[in-house]
Amino acid sequence: MGVEFGTGDAEESCMPAGFLGRAPRVTLLVAVALLATATLTFAATSTTPPTTPAAVVPATERAPLVVPDVRRQADVFAKGTLEQAGFAWRVRGPAQGFAANTVVAQTPAAGAKVIADRFPIVVLRLAQNGSYAQDGVPENASPYEGRRARLFGVPKAKPKSKSKPESKAKPRPKVRPGAKPKPARSAAAPKPAQEPATTKRPAAFQRAGAPREPLDEAPLTARADRLAAWVEAHPTRTRAGVNHWLYQHNWIVTGARFGWWRGDRALRTLIAVDRRVQELWGLGGRSERLARRALTEVEARSR
Repeated sequence: MGVEFGTGDAEESCMPAGFLGRAPRVTLLVAVALLATATLTFAATSTTPPTTPAAVVPATERAPLVVPDVRRQADVFAKGTLEQAGFAWRVRGPAQGFAANTVVAQTPAAGAKVIADRFPIVVLRLAQNGSYAQDGVPENASPYEGRRARLFGVPKAKPKSKSKPESKAKPRPKVRPGAKPKPARSAAAPKPAQEPATTKRPAAFQRAGAPREPLDEAPLTARADRLAAWVEAHPTRTRAGVNHWLYQHNWIVTGARFGWWRGDRALRTLIAVDRRVQELWGLGGRSERLARRALTEVEARSR
């Protein structure tokens, strides 16, 4: 500690008289040093107490999801609408999930409010579109896992008891102190703009029964260009990546066969994307052949 005590008698006899006056100070400094060392040792060996996790709002207390109306839509567009609204989907019935088939029924019904619990599943029933061949592999389930849809505000069945019936008033949702309330989602809420809308999209040709091109969606050429960039950014094959590519592929092929604006250009880009997918992922030959047949059809109708 920087203080040395002698052991000889001569040193004891020569000890200055002022040392005795400074002894209490030295003792105090030693005590402070020992206390500081003990504090540091305790701090080094102690652990920080775990922080309390933030409270999770139960799914039954969140704002409900409103089921959009996808009836009479082509299968590929209905699935896109459901995914943007936060739903998963399944196809049931004899008609499979080919892009051009039409939705004739859905469960839950349009406008129903369901609990927002990890992508509620909307079951679709389709009618086969006789104007289009059922080519490729049908998509009968969403690329991500969902849960059975549960109607919002419907209590679970409880055993009968002699107690007084509960009040019909809906309980107020619990709000954490300091938490900002989340705005309720509405079916009428506008979709986020993906591409600048334009009214100048003349059809390449007219086809009976084909829906009009939705102007709030990206043009086929822009969709194909974005898909090409996306594939380059995801060189490793994954299940989610394959599902994304197939979904966009079906959209572009279906829209081009409907006669939508610049479908031939989008198909040429798509064929190049399919070749790149074969190089990176080792699949895509069947999809490329499907895109080539669609291009031949579109070019013949556009003349």
